[in-house]
Amino acid sequence: MRKYTRLLSVLLFLVLLLAIFELSGLRSHFSLSFLHQTLADNPLSGFFVFILVFALGNLVQIPGWIFLAAAVLALGRTWGGLATYIAALLSCSATFFAIRLVGGDALRNLNGKLATRLLSQLDAHPIRNIVLLRMLFQTVPVLNYTLAMSGVRFRDYLVGTLLGLPLPIMAYCVFFDYLSVRLHLH
Repeated sequence: MRKYTRLLSVLLFLVLLLAIFELSGLRSHFSLSFLHQTLADNPLSGFFVFILVFALGNLVQIPGWIFLAAAVLALGRTWGGLATYIAALLSCSATFFAIRLVGGDALRNLNGKLATRLLSQLDAHPIRNIVLLRMLFQTVPVLNYTLAMSGVRFRDYLVGTLLGLPLPIMAYCVFFDYLSVRLHLH
């Protein structure tokens, strides 16, 4: 049971964050329209709000594409993509440190063959594997939680994130820009 203490701590941390998120009324700030309006009204201060909301959203399991869509609608494909890339890097980093603080390297304490095999693959080529995971899953919150508790070094996490996010963000930017033009949202 002791080996699950840190995992339980992360679960309790997540439940606490979700409760605060719901009870405080912060949920209203996680809509596409709020994010779009915040960025459109004042791109500079809106960008800082965007980063903060993205980071909090990542912690409470809100997928990053919502933030990307809002940024592309408000700022256009290029600036929206750049804003999202910066916010995603900061958000993923904040999530890494928060979860590492609470959960440590809790996944290293699991004794299953699958966990051992996956962690040994991550250890053998951490940057390459994180790049591939980012290309497939971008900023999916559960990926951030898992990588934080995997024991991977922050430097490898950051480099893998820096290299793995641009391609999917660019693809999403083109997609959301196309949708906004087709739906006359610009």
